[in-house]
Amino acid sequence: MQNPFLPSFEHLPSTLPIFPLQDALVMPGAQLPLNIFEPRYLEMIQAALATHHLIGMVQPTAVTKEGTKEKVHTTGGAGRITFYNETSDGRIEIMLTGVCRFDIKQELPSRHGYRLVEPDWHRFVSDYEFSEWDDASNKPAFFAALENYLQSNNLEMNQDALKQLPFAQVLNVLTTLLPLHHTDKQAIIETVTFSERFLLLSSTIELMSSAGQSHLRH
Repeated sequence: MQNPFLPSFEHLPSTLPIFPLQDALVMPGAQLPLNIFEPRYLEMIQAALATHHLIGMVQPTAVTKEGTKEKVHTTGGAGRITFYNETSDGRIEIMLTGVCRFDIKQELPSRHGYRLVEPDWHRFVSDYEFSEWDDASNKPAFFAALENYLQSNNLEMNQDALKQLPFAQVLNVLTTLLPLHHTDKQAIIETVTFSERFLLLSSTIELMSSAGQSHLRH
């Protein structure tokens, strides 16, 4: 892994604060901006900065009533706080850089309002191996489908910059940044291999391209 500040796989922590947020997941090598304002999550950020700088992003399984504890999916992505800014109105702006995905082994007691889990990292050791799968033969068709998807849904993205990245990292960046449905994001983040992720993301983009074109025709 190129960033020397990111932990090695062997040094990933045994406990992890989680931030349940629908449509927000962070994949390895991708960046996710967050605007923090709830007191419990302000506390979570300070605690993470005092320890390993990692936060786990997980999606709720369903919308719950205010004040009730959200059920969350058992697979999420951990990101390291690589940018931090305090605002004059009491918010914190951060950037998470994805490190590794995890499964939740169990939830742990927390005394500070935010939720804490014991993560199991082992299923996703391949998150540290971007060069493992970089099949150039897939790239032209994939980027053509991506361009069609972006145009169909009135989205803009710097494809030239994307094409400079290892293909596996391209898949991670797109999974993090594209406005995919939360069920699609969850399905993709739960894949283990790059080839599985490629097939699922490709089919999702093609389907959403068709949907976007159909919407534009009407």
